[in-house]
Amino acid sequence: MSTPYDIPEAPEVLDRREGPYGEVVLRRHGGLLQIIANGCFLMDTSDGRSERRLVDAALAALDARVEDPRVLIGGLGVGFSLAHAAGQPRWGRITVVEREPSIIEWHRAGPLSELSARALADPRAEIVETDLVAYVHETSDTFDALCLDIDNGPDWTVTEDNDGLYSAAGLEACARVLNPHGVLAVWSARPSPEFEGTMRNAGFRHVRTEEIPVARGVPDVVHIGVRPG
Repeated sequence: MSTPYDIPEAPEVLDRREGPYGEVVLRRHGGLLQIIANGCFLMDTSDGRSERRLVDAALAALDARVEDPRVLIGGLGVGFSLAHAAGQPRWGRITVVEREPSIIEWHRAGPLSELSARALADPRAEIVETDLVAYVHETSDTFDALCLDIDNGPDWTVTEDNDGLYSAAGLEACARVLNPHGVLAVWSARPSPEFEGTMRNAGFRHVRTEEIPVARGVPDVVHIGVRPG
């Protein structure tokens, strides 16, 4: 008997756009929706445990006395992090920064809306169409948690422009948008001891790495740190 997740031999391209940072493709592969950027596989709808754990780790690291904490999610992706945050009543405001207009459109009026429609209807949620690297340097808003999932990790960025986000200067910009005792959580497809060291050198405290089991291969991880008060 076939299932929704039986994978056919060839994926079906649902949309292909030339965005501000190159080509972005949405395709269906069996029961899965996949996002490909410049030929690099970014993510699909197969699981979502990593994206959910990213949000959970940030929330768990927050001081319990913070009321209605504000979370900034870097990267809309297939919408798992947004949907999970919207399902948690503790968050006071949920801001998602996404630089690819095509991905935003796929969520608002395309195939990915089936995953994010309820979250986007939540009055706490908003999407800001801009580059995250620029946003953390320029915004006057502050947040209690910053969840980053715009690359495959600090050592494997989607575009060269993102490299600076994981440097000392980039982490300083991240700390700038965090309130005192705010939490930085960074998703990665593999552990990065070097990035852990950069976080500590940038002044983050209680730095640690949480592993997320995957079906096969090296576990995904979330790097976590807390901005001093």
